[in-house]
Amino acid sequence: MHHDVRALRDFYYTTSLGRAAQKAMRDQLRACWTDTSGLSVAGFGFAAPLLRPFLHEAARVTALMPAQQGVMHWPAESANHSVLVEETNWPVATGTIDRLVLLHGLETSDRPAALLEDAARVLKTGAKAVFILPNRSGLWARRDGTPFALGRPYSLGQIETQLKEHGFALEGHSAALFFPPRDTARWLRWAMTLERVGQRLSRYPAGGVLVVQARRVSDTPGTTGLVVKSRKPLRVLDGVTQPGARPAW
Repeated sequence: MHHDVRALRDFYYTTSLGRAAQKAMRDQLRACWTDTSGLSVAGFGFAAPLLRPFLHEAARVTALMPAQQGVMHWPAESANHSVLVEETNWPVATGTIDRLVLLHGLETSDRPAALLEDAARVLKTGAKAVFILPNRSGLWARRDGTPFALGRPYSLGQIETQLKEHGFALEGHSAALFFPPRDTARWLRWAMTLERVGQRLSRYPAGGVLVVQARRVSDTPGTTGLVVKSRKPLRVLDGVTQPGARPAW
């Protein structure tokens, strides 16, 4: 099941809870990427709310929105930076992206392995990626009414294993959304305070989302097909390969 772009837009841009979540995750991303001057930056899924700080800094900013979700014009007040893409076949040249962030993309994908392969393809060797995913042990993945309750939540071990299998080296991890997913004035008054406390006291278990930093590494050629080794090979065909010899049966 996939998100609908209108529901995501309404959550992040029209609700107080969504705006608080947007700020918390954007601050974490900004801490990961302190300077993107002259770089090519892209986001997949619904990463547009996190990309705004880079619009006037990076050489290029692109919001890639999957067809199953839908696309919207972004940013609303200026020239469009968003594009509708096939989930596992992005119209981006190989090795051209310096920074990539995924938000609301991997956990709802029908083909997560193929999605990670395309993410690795478009990144330059040594380029940085940040994966923001619902935390399986967090409150946000279990609270209906937020985008993080849809799809498969992840544990840190699960996402790290997948990334290592698809051309990424792990560089660090943190978390965000330490405040509860309640859209009430009472809780939201304390949202950023709780976020700061959570960042100091817990690296990831209590956060609503995992923030995993990775680096694209060069592909290592592997073997093709299966290699079969036998410690005690059967001698059944000895009589065929050695005429006159007695078969071993």
